[in-house]
Order: sequence, then C-alpha cells, then structure tokens
Amino acid sequence: MSVQIAVLDGVAKSYGGTEALHPTDLVFGPGVIGLLGPNGAGKSTMLRLLATAMPPTAGRIVVGGHLATGGIADRTAARRRLSYLPQEVGIPRRMTSFGFLDYIAVLKEWKDREARHREVLRVLGLVNLEESRTKRVSALSGGQRRRLALAQALMGDPDLVILDEPTTGLDPEQRASLRGILSLYATRGSVLLSTHQTEDVSALCDRVIILDAGRIRFDGTVPELVGLAEGQVWVGAESNTGALSSWRTGNGEVRSLGGAPAAGSRRADPAVEDAYLLVRSDAKIGEAR
Repeated sequence: MSVQIAVLDGVAKSYGGTEALHPTDLVFGPGVIGLLGPNGAGKSTMLRLLATAMPPTAGRIVVGGHLATGGIADRTAARRRLSYLPQEVGIPRRMTSFGFLDYIAVLKEWKDREARHREVLRVLGLVNLEESRTKRVSALSGGQRRRLALAQALMGDPDLVILDEPTTGLDPEQRASLRGILSLYATRGSVLLSTHQTEDVSALCDRVIILDAGRIRFDGTVPELVGLAEGQVWVGAESNTGALSSWRTGNGEVRSLGGAPAAGSRRADPAVEDAYLLVRSDAKIGEAR
C-alpha cells in the first residue's frame, strides 16, 4: 500500500479480564473500508482507539504520520488529521444547525470567522441541510440530526474519517446521498465505516474487514469476500438440509446458504451477507475448537 493514512501496530484493548480487541495489525490507505461484525465484536472499540477517545492496552497507532498513542503533542497532531462520528451523538437541542457546526468548528481551531462560516455552509450543503441551517436541533427529524452529526465529521477534509453506524436513521434516498459523498471523499482520504448494513458495504466499500470476538476474521476486497460463498447459495421450492440459513423470498422460492441442496434447487449468485454469515460460522467453529 503506497499511501499509509493510519496504522495499527499490535494494538489490543482489554477491559479487566476481557480482551475486547486482540493484538491487531492494520494499515489504512485512501478508500472506503467497511467494518462488519456482530454486536460485541470489538468494532466500536477499534474505532474509539483510532479516534484517540481511549488508549490501547498494548500497541501503537499512527494517524497522518503522527503517533496517536504518543505524548500530548503527538496525540493533538494526530487528532487534527482525523474526525469521528460515534454511534450515539448528543447535540444540544436549543442550538441551531448552523450554530452547532460553528461551535464544533471553533473547537477544531477554525479561528478565521469568515473561513469558518464558509466551511459550515459547505458541510451543511453536503448533507442537504442548508435550508435547515436556522432551525433548532429540537425541530429536526432523527434523520436530519444524524446528517448534522455527519456534517461535523466531514468538516475540514480530514485524512481519516471514522464513522460508527452512520446510516442509522437514514431513509434510502439519504443513504444513497451519503454513499455519493463518501465515495467522492475517499478518492483522497480514508473512510472507516462500521455498519450492520451489508448492502452499504457491497455498494460503497473498496475493502471489507470482518471482526468477531475481537479478532479479524477476514480482510480483503468485496469481490474476494463474496467469492467465499461461491457455489454455496441455492434457491428452490424447499430449504437445503442442514442449511446455515434459509428463508422464503418475495417470489415464493426458498434461498438457502450451505447444506445439502434440495431436489430441484439451483445455484444462485452469492451476496456480501452470504459470505459474512459463512465467515462468522467458521469463526464460531474455530472458537469451539
């Protein structure tokens, strides 16, 4: 990888006797990286470590060439190169949309008032909230508040954008708009996107990482991931015997993942979700052993 925007070198995190993230080595370059995994897999822990919201138990993190696990000066320099959207964001409800972003811009050291206000208006436009700039946060819908939170993460064009479940609360049109914003941004920076939406991964991500029980189970491109399920997805009148997962689709056929094909079944093209379920199943078998 020619451009290294962020590096995790032997990074681990423990809470008491629980190892939330086992020693992990990762390098992030330009593009959109999808982070998949079940609840409790360690996804939010990894994001918070990268965002310098908490220190690792072991290892080192570098962002934009600065040691994020170093002293105050190094951490501050790293923080200037990244942005973070946590899963839950508390926004003062009496503030206007413009006022909130202006406040965040001040915290991000935008001292020139004219330049700061131009940037606030720019990111409001990116998330289609320019017409709501004078509305109080209390008057915004849940989706609008989520887009406002996303706007602060895009402020200043950081090298690394860290997003934890950014599409939560967004309708299909808003999610499509977000994909356009992030795909354009990722031509020059790195976007790390934690999500439960496999369709977002297949539509947007250059790379996907599957995390389960604090360990990386897969790291590669979306086609490489989907290829793991090649030949293991079937559709027919009945479910496969011993199928890992099966359900009746809208056209009345049963789609099965794995197992012995039922009579008359035919193979179907796999999707990201199919491969994800297979990787998770293999991980569970490995843990049991």
